[in-house]
Amino acid sequence: MKRLLMPLFVGLMVVGFSCHAADVDTSHFAERQVRVDGHSYAYRVFLPAGWDSKRNWPVVLFLHGSGERGSDNRAQLSQGLPPWLKEHGADFPAVVVIPQAPQDTYWYGDPERMSLAALQDSIEAFHGDRDRLYLTGLSMGGYGVWQIAADHPGMFAAAAVVCGGLLPPSDSPELHFQGAPTGKNPYTWVAHRVAPLPVWIFHGAADDIVPPQGSRDMYAALKAQGDDVRYTEFPGVNHGSWVPAYAMPELWPWMFSHRRNPPR
Repeated sequence: MKRLLMPLFVGLMVVGFSCHAADVDTSHFAERQVRVDGHSYAYRVFLPAGWDSKRNWPVVLFLHGSGERGSDNRAQLSQGLPPWLKEHGADFPAVVVIPQAPQDTYWYGDPERMSLAALQDSIEAFHGDRDRLYLTGLSMGGYGVWQIAADHPGMFAAAAVVCGGLLPPSDSPELHFQGAPTGKNPYTWVAHRVAPLPVWIFHGAADDIVPPQGSRDMYAALKAQGDDVRYTEFPGVNHGSWVPAYAMPELWPWMFSHRRNPPR
């Protein structure tokens, strides 16, 4: 396993373990489709047990890892937040949008536009609250969180980044952030771009796929400008830090306590 700016919802990055789609339980996740630039993309959406149309709901956009890319609309359910929701999501207080990046792509360009189109579609279909939109992803999806947050500042109320970096490991060209100006510190540039977005960063201290130093540097850049940022590093944990991250009982109350703030 391995794991610049565009207008909002125009035309309408991420590594995880590989999986066998036939083993994925899809019963909790409805199928939907969106069309972007003439292409149809399937995605999944999780609705909490108490969902109804009488009020507006928080909406979480989840970005999977590179091992879950494809076109089966199933593999993206195999790692990270979807398995946690299946086991523990009965009282989860938000709609969760789960797009799937096509094979050999990452969360930039067409997949980025597609994910935001799926988010827009779910907001309209399931009474989403635009002041309570949240962003999370693991590995390549962690890169994607930084990408989307930087490309669309002020759109999200909070974000959780799991084992994602900013600069790519030398043997992982798909793990890359697009758009930071040449000659500028990319961590400082992204931190300024996403501000004042509250962010909780997670990483395994023993991660040999995406080095934790990138998360440490991103945390330091956000902290230096006084942002609401947290960093949790799991001792002895390799790349699969999404398991303890999404299981942290403090994560979701922290995330849902935030509402959207305008960018600086």
